[in-house]
Amino acid sequence: MKTNENSLNWFEISVSNINRAKKFYETIFDIKMETQNMMGMEMAFFPYAPGGGKASGALCQSDMHKPSRDGVKIYLNGNPDLSNALSKVEKAGGKITMPKTKIGDDIGHMAFFMDTEGNSIALHSQN
Repeated sequence: MKTNENSLNWFEISVSNINRAKKFYETIFDIKMETQNMMGMEMAFFPYAPGGGKASGALCQSDMHKPSRDGVKIYLNGNPDLSNALSKVEKAGGKITMPKTKIGDDIGHMAFFMDTEGNSIALHSQN
């Protein structure tokens, strides 16, 4: 990995119910996720721009994907203000586990939530 490359290349959020999880993330981010069965995995893809150099990922349901509160922590992009997505978490069936919290003067804000599948996910935004 070089200093001018993304440190995150791809992410997969493990889910036990792809339809429920897809609805949750589409609701809190106001997005549409395309689904596909690939190599025995049910996947729902976060928006991306091919060739744009931005990291993306998907929700994944398979025997190898087990949702966990204690798994890897990923910070999803909550810009311009993570309060927008966070305000929809509980209505969509999730649970806020850490409210919007200032990290530092130049770093922005963060929050944690539990999704409908039991994963602990973080949000980050500058405001």
